[in-house]
Amino acid sequence: MKIAQTLLALGLFLASPAAMALQASPPEVEGARIEIGTSYRFHSFVLDDTREVNVWLPVGYDKSQDRYPVLYLLDGGLDQDFIHIAGLGHLASLSWTYGPMIVVGVQTNDRRAELTSRPTDSRYLSAFPESGGADKFRQFLREEVIPFVEKRLRTGKRRAIMGESLAGLFVVDTLLSEPGLFDDYVAISPSLWWDDRRPLAALDRTARLKDVKDKRLYLAVGDEGGTMQDGIDRLRAFMARQPAGRVTLRYDDFSKSASHATIYHHAAEDALRWLYPAPPYEGGGTPWFMIEGALPPPAN
Repeated sequence: MKIAQTLLALGLFLASPAAMALQASPPEVEGARIEIGTSYRFHSFVLDDTREVNVWLPVGYDKSQDRYPVLYLLDGGLDQDFIHIAGLGHLASLSWTYGPMIVVGVQTNDRRAELTSRPTDSRYLSAFPESGGADKFRQFLREEVIPFVEKRLRTGKRRAIMGESLAGLFVVDTLLSEPGLFDDYVAISPSLWWDDRRPLAALDRTARLKDVKDKRLYLAVGDEGGTMQDGIDRLRAFMARQPAGRVTLRYDDFSKSASHATIYHHAAEDALRWLYPAPPYEGGGTPWFMIEGALPPPAN
């Protein structure tokens, strides 16, 4: 008798709306891929290789006729630094604390080969036999990437280049050897230990800054110390000797708060806020809810 009652109860439950809802298939969930920009497969005749060039456009680009500064990002592949730096570009439209820009990520394949000058120190030649391709990579940027971007997009008057570590070394090397290629230079923890700092020892004779004006250099360092810090100190001393109006330097010391592995993202954000500040937000003064005891304004 108990078995029969149990089966009857179970049958009534399975026929109930609640049980039928449990047995129903889950509702359809519509998904869509998230797009962060456009990735081009770019064949370079200079490098005799195919590279990824990734482009992020600022919010509202398609609805305006504005022209925008361009940030050329070294190590800018999709599996490199493009996505998190493009995120900083998007943050500009959300925070109103710095202005919009186009971000162009340029992929590197062999950083030691492509971002370094040929060393003269035998130890470095032995340790890095593949090095020495910086001039060719700079030619790739000058003759192929920049014209490709400027032909297709509404670019503004200023170009910036950003890189960290060996890419930061390339940024500094570009400023000193071909300063007219970009207007703004962002070097984060640059590997200025390269070639036992020999290029820095000859700066007064070799740097091509004589006719330069209105350039900006953002320089940041973490807790690396050693020959890297010494190289940065030499570069800062050289910049301090330059006449006013050539290169404006901002130096951020993160040695107490960041390592070589953790410095990049927040230093890059600081650089963008400095380079492209937005006009002050006109909010009509301090809102009432930020003032102790204040009342909201009367409704109209």
